[in-house]
Amino acid sequence: MQQFISMAGLLLGLTAGTAAAQTLTATTGSSLTVQSGATLYVVGGVQQASRATLTNAGTVQLTGDLLNAGTLTSPGLLLFSGSQDQTFSPGSATVEKLTVANTGGAGNNRLLLPADLTIGTQLTLTQGLLRTQGSATLLIPNGARVEGEADGRYVQGRLQVKRTAVNGTVDFTNGFTLTTNGQNLGTVTVTRTAGLQVGGVSYGQSGSGTNQGIDRMWQVEATQPLDPATPATVKVSWVADDDHGLTLPTTAQLWRAEQGTGPWAPQGAPVSVSARSFTASVGQLGMLTLSSSNQPLPVELVRFTAERRGAAALLRWSTASEVNNDRFEVEVSEDGYAFRRIGQVSGHGTSSLSHEYQLLDPELARYGAALVYYRLRQVDHDGTTHFSPVRTVVVSGQPELALFPNPTSEATTLTGALPSAAVSVYDSMGRLVHTSTADAAGSAQLRLPAGSAAGVYMVRTGQHALRLIRQ
Repeated sequence: MQQFISMAGLLLGLTAGTAAAQTLTATTGSSLTVQSGATLYVVGGVQQASRATLTNAGTVQLTGDLLNAGTLTSPGLLLFSGSQDQTFSPGSATVEKLTVANTGGAGNNRLLLPADLTIGTQLTLTQGLLRTQGSATLLIPNGARVEGEADGRYVQGRLQVKRTAVNGTVDFTNGFTLTTNGQNLGTVTVTRTAGLQVGGVSYGQSGSGTNQGIDRMWQVEATQPLDPATPATVKVSWVADDDHGLTLPTTAQLWRAEQGTGPWAPQGAPVSVSARSFTASVGQLGMLTLSSSNQPLPVELVRFTAERRGAAALLRWSTASEVNNDRFEVEVSEDGYAFRRIGQVSGHGTSSLSHEYQLLDPELARYGAALVYYRLRQVDHDGTTHFSPVRTVVVSGQPELALFPNPTSEATTLTGALPSAAVSVYDSMGRLVHTSTADAAGSAQLRLPAGSAAGVYMVRTGQHALRLIRQ
C-alpha cells in the first residue's frame, strides 16, 4: 500500500492489498483515490463535501452511509455491507458496479437511495434490499444488468432498465422479458415499481380497494410502436415478497393500462400458474401487472352519460373490459342522497372487449323534481358491488346548480355548471379552501380539506353561488 498526504487532502494510491479506515470525512478540496486492484474498507461511512473528490478504480467497501456532495467517480466496485439500513446519497456520482450485501435483520437490511442513480455495468444483490425513496429511480442503461434478485434481496421502488435495437427476445433483468415476434421496437424502456404496497403505484387496484394484484407493475415504453396484428410475448416474474396475498398454484391473468391507476384491460386468457412467472401475448405496451382469477381487477367503466330525450332520460355507458360482471343496476334519486333501483342490464361476465349499454327512463315528470340524479351499481357474480359517478338530467328550464350530498362530512358533487368552468369553495371568513374544474357533463368533485371546521361554506362558479354545509 502507498499512502500520500498533501495540503489538498488525502490521496490513497493502493496498487495491491487492503486498507482499513474509520468513518471518512472528505472536506472541501480533498482528494481520495483507490487504484485498480486495491480495496478500501471503511468501518462506518463516507461523507464527502462539495468540491471534494473520490475516485475508485478498485473496491470501496463500507458499513455505513455514503453521502456525496462532491465528485464521486467509481469505475470500480462500491460494496455496501452494513448490518443495519445504509443510505447512499449519490449526488452526481458515476458508478459502474454496485453490490448490496447488507446482513441486517428483516426491515433493517436496506440500502436506501433518496435520488436517481445510474449503474453503468452491474447491480448485484447478495443479501439485503435496495430501496429507492420517493420518486428516485435506479437506472440501468443499455448493456448493464441486475443480478441476484431473489426472496429477501431485490430492488424495492423504481427500477428502470433500457435496451436499444430491441428485436427478438430480450431479458430486461428486472422480472420482465420481451419477445417481439419479428418486430423492431427500437429503444424499449421498462420501469418496474415493486414492494411499496401502494395502490395505483406498485399494484393495480379497483376503485373500492377490495381487488388487487401482485405488488409489482411494469411500465413498458418503445420508440417504435407495436403492431397489434403481430402481438408481442411478455414474461413477467416476481419474488414471494411481492405475492401480496396471491397463493400459488392459481389461475392468473395479465392486465394492461395506460397508467397505474387504470383503467385495466385483460391481456390474453387466464392461465394456471404454479411458479412466480407468467407468459402472455400483448397487442399493446403500457403498464402491466398480474392478478389471480380469485382476485381480479375491476370492470372498467370508461363512459357514463345521462341525457334528456323529450319527456324521458337516456342513460348510456360503456366498458373497456369486464371481469365476473353479472349486471348493472340503474338507480335514481330526486335529491342526490337517497337512491332506488329503476332498471337492470345484464353484464358480459369476463371479457377483454369493449361493450356499450343503455337504458331509457321513460317519464321524468313523475319524480316531481327539477333535477334528477342517476348512478350505476355494478354487481359481480359473487355479489361484490361498485358504484359509478353520479349524473344529472334537468327536467325543466335551464340547468340548475346543485350539491349532493348537502350537508356533507367531507366531500360533495356540484352539478349543473358549465363544462370546464372553474369552481371555488370559500369558508365563512371568505378564504379560498378548494378549487376544481367542471367536467364535460358540468359536474365537479369537491372535497373540503382535512380538519375543516363544521359550518357554512360558499361554492361559486361563474356568477352563481350555493351554500354548502359541513356537518
